[in-house]
Amino acid sequence: MTGSPATTDLFLALGSNLGDREDNLRRAVREIGKTVGQVEKCSSFMETEPVGFVSENRFLNAAIKVKTTLTPQQCLAETQRIERLLGRERKSVGGQHFDRTIDIDILLYGDVSISTPSLTIPHPKMYERDFVMIPLKEICPDASDASPINR
Repeated sequence: MTGSPATTDLFLALGSNLGDREDNLRRAVREIGKTVGQVEKCSSFMETEPVGFVSENRFLNAAIKVKTTLTPQQCLAETQRIERLLGRERKSVGGQHFDRTIDIDILLYGDVSISTPSLTIPHPKMYERDFVMIPLKEICPDASDASPINR
């Protein structure tokens, strides 16, 4: 007899600076709950200025905790599919960022560390970004302890 697949705590950052930003975030959370795993916690929404590019459009950011049975690579594929579903047309390339209806970044996947050309966990810049860390700490107060610097 086989048991249920093991679940892992997955933390995602969400951001939107085009269209109905709040609706974009809520739709992303619903879609994540349908295909990635059970959404256990969602931070407050936080309005921020764009980082890494100039835009007149402010961001709305949040962080969520998901219980998932997917692998990190499957989580990446699903979050990218959801971004496309919600109207994201292009990804950041070579450090150049663009306005977007939705951005979903994998921050943490359990205590796993991964570094591949397509996926790095923990997210390499999360500890430098208040728009990521403030919502993340709201739902996971010990998130700063996950820093590779503290391991």
